[in-house]
Amino acid sequence: MKEIVVISGKGGTGKTSISSSFAYLEPNAIVADCDVDAANMHLLLDADFEYQEDFFSGEVAVIDEDKCTSCGKCYDVCRFDAISKEDGFYKVNPIDCEGCWYCYRVCKDEAITMQTQKAGDLYISNIKNGSKMAHAKLGFGAENSGKLVAHVKKHAKSIAKKENKEFIITDGSPGIGCPVISSLSGANLVVLVTEASVSGLHDLERVFKLIKTFKLDSVCIINKYDLNEEMTSKIEQFIENENSKVIAKLPYDETFTKAMSEAKTIIEYNKDSDIAKAIIDSWREIKNHLADTKR
Repeated sequence: MKEIVVISGKGGTGKTSISSSFAYLEPNAIVADCDVDAANMHLLLDADFEYQEDFFSGEVAVIDEDKCTSCGKCYDVCRFDAISKEDGFYKVNPIDCEGCWYCYRVCKDEAITMQTQKAGDLYISNIKNGSKMAHAKLGFGAENSGKLVAHVKKHAKSIAKKENKEFIITDGSPGIGCPVISSLSGANLVVLVTEASVSGLHDLERVFKLIKTFKLDSVCIINKYDLNEEMTSKIEQFIENENSKVIAKLPYDETFTKAMSEAKTIIEYNKDSDIAKAIIDSWREIKNHLADTKR
């Protein structure tokens, strides 16, 4: 089983559209949507949310008004401004609470308890090509997105082993934060999606520093390359210097937007379009790359 993780240094590069197209093309793969802060892969793959479970992570302080004597010690020590006084009682705003336990330790009245909080929801869905997808939604204001990503990956791998699938296709978050780091764990190949812009190159440089830390193999797709071919040349040179490889240069094409508006991947919307053919070729290139690496 091989895991391909698709990431980008910034949002708006077309990462999810491309990874959804790969997922649609490959029925012998389990899909993991690890962009838990802004999950939307389910829209393009027609996920049915067959299974759901609550995800609990982190703790939040809760004040018992019957025990609270309004001494104000918890308010004094909270460095996150999570505690306020209302109608003579101190209360905790769960969104601001960092679960540090400081207020709990200074409360001599034992009016404060630390409760595990629900941080999000995990889903297992059937998708339109007959395969399955593990995905999740991080709760509003919740933290621990990296742990939720790890939870999604754990379920995706379990399903892949059970169903004897050859691949796991993971759509990671943009950027280089905790959820991206978590999504890269165990990856066999990282597919970097960038765009021909100054910010695209800048953020690509940051992502390369990250994947080099983990000594991961990578290939790159340049989206909308024809909007700035001078910048495309700079990106190609940078990728070559990093001992990586450009496997596709996708032109700007409004078909992408039209397909998204109908909740379809570009492959099913217009398989004969130039951009669809380029994505099909790039998926073939990815599988060949993995096969060559294995040998």
